Amino acid sequence: MKHKTLSALASTLLVFSLGLHGIASFAHTGEKHADAKKPAVMSTEEKAFGRQGDPKKIDRTIKVDMNDMMRFNPSDLTVKQGETVKFVVTNSGKMMHEMVLGTMDELKEHGEMMRKHPGMEHDEPYMTHVAPGKKEEMVWQFTKPGEFNYACLIAGHFEAGMAGKINVVAK
Repeated sequence: MKHKTLSALASTLLVFSLGLHGIASFAHTGEKHADAKKPAVMSTEEKAFGRQGDPKKIDRTIKVDMNDMMRFNPSDLTVKQGETVKFVVTNSGKMMHEMVLGTMDELKEHGEMMRKHPGMEHDEPYMTHVAPGKKEEMVWQFTKPGEFNYACLIAGHFEAGMAGKINVVAK
């Protein structure tokens, strides 16, 4: 009798652990991060590449497409210092993608953290997560001149070349 009980317990634990593994493996496959809608209160945090833009004060809209060839289109942008840009980001692929703004060092660091913690939840104003066939918007003000970047930090995407460059021209 003890053998049957242990066997049933082992089977139950195996099924349970496979279920947890399955949940973890889908953390970035089609679900949005914790709250993909931007918070009602604007962030005042200043980053090296700017700050969250006021959606009521947009200077320009830039459409960006993401695809399963691990590319952004366009992959090279030029904006003016002080310009507030609304990014309309479309995922024309069949897998989850994201657009994260930052310096190359920040993107590499964040990408490494996501590889270690694939279920990581976040919803910063400088990132947007877009399910297959969907669109999302992100508003950002580029307050400092320089060369900055954007990338998809889902494991393997950045490494496959899914990144772009933003040249912010001084006033």
